[in-house]
Amino acid sequence: MLARGAEKTEVIESIEKGQWEPAKENKQHSTSTFLFENISPVNNQFYKFKTVDSVFVQENSEIIVVTVKVYYHNEQEEK
Repeated sequence: MLARGAEKTEVIESIEKGQWEPAKENKQHSTSTFLFENISPVNNQFYKFKTVDSVFVQENSEIIVVTVKVYYHNEQEEK
């Protein structure tokens, strides 16, 4: 998660505030876009925004994060 540039707070926000959508193998995923304006730890290029895509499962009352994908971009997404 940290190696890709996602903070724990961003993962939590993407799950709590984002729209849950079905993912493969009975998982869910949810995304949130954040203002970044920094250098990506992945390719050392400057980006204005990053989108955190959290993939998770809900078991009983717990949410277990399976993986986190981070996408860096310079165009703000339409809402």
